[in-house]
Amino acid sequence: MRKLFLTFFYTGLLPKAPGTFGTIAGAVAALPILWYFPPTTLFLASILLTLIAIREINAEEAQSGIHDASEIVIDEVAGVWLALSMSSGNWWQIIFTVIYFRIFDIWKPSVIGRIDREVKGGLGVMGDDLLAGVFAAICSAGTYQALQYLHIV
Repeated sequence: MRKLFLTFFYTGLLPKAPGTFGTIAGAVAALPILWYFPPTTLFLASILLTLIAIREINAEEAQSGIHDASEIVIDEVAGVWLALSMSSGNWWQIIFTVIYFRIFDIWKPSVIGRIDREVKGGLGVMGDDLLAGVFAAICSAGTYQALQYLHIV
């Protein structure tokens, strides 16, 4: 059951780019939540998912001895949920948010990379993705506002 959760229904077991597939699967799973409920529901779901994931990742790392295994993608799901809950209002913002999230999650600039390198256990695995989600939401909102101002979207 832990593997099902941490790999987000086994998307993390795909042989190429598991983080990208985890992000896409997480974004797709977020869409009905955003459609039927206010964004605060997705925000709270990302917090709940994070709290459960920290505990489960700690248990998995204690058992396997591997920190931040590539098949664990629940961190991408929580990060993209957080980002979407903060930024999404239309399809453009959803697309921008997912793209920015992947950029920040892969590139890990500034404090995102520091959390990734220095914080151990489940908190470290989840922390960098949550911060990448915050950065992605801010950049998505800014990009959308700039494109609106220029009458592009």
